[in-house]
Amino acid sequence: ASVDHAGCERLARRAGLGLARTGSTAHHGSGEIFMAFATGLRQPRGTVSSTAPMAGRDLDPLFEAVVDATEESVLNSMLMAPTVVGRKGNTLYGLDAEVVRGLLDP
Repeated sequence: ASVDHAGCERLARRAGLGLARTGSTAHHGSGEIFMAFATGLRQPRGTVSSTAPMAGRDLDPLFEAVVDATEESVLNSMLMAPTVVGRKGNTLYGLDAEVVRGLLDP
């Protein structure tokens, strides 16, 4: 998407909403850092851009996509991590997606 610096900042701020969907409350010192990078306006040096950056309501679908993608990445990282055994037999168990689903169903 053709997004400029200001649009990237606005999009990055929406990542917190995706974290909130997964239960995060972003306490003081929790350490969330959100970054956004845009490459949609790239062009060869010395040329004039014929593409205007997206702004205003045109960014709405991207805001929704950022929130959805952030939520999905948290869930994927939680549910796809395998059980691992570390130093001195310290074991961290992966979550079973079906067990979690069963706990969440009313």
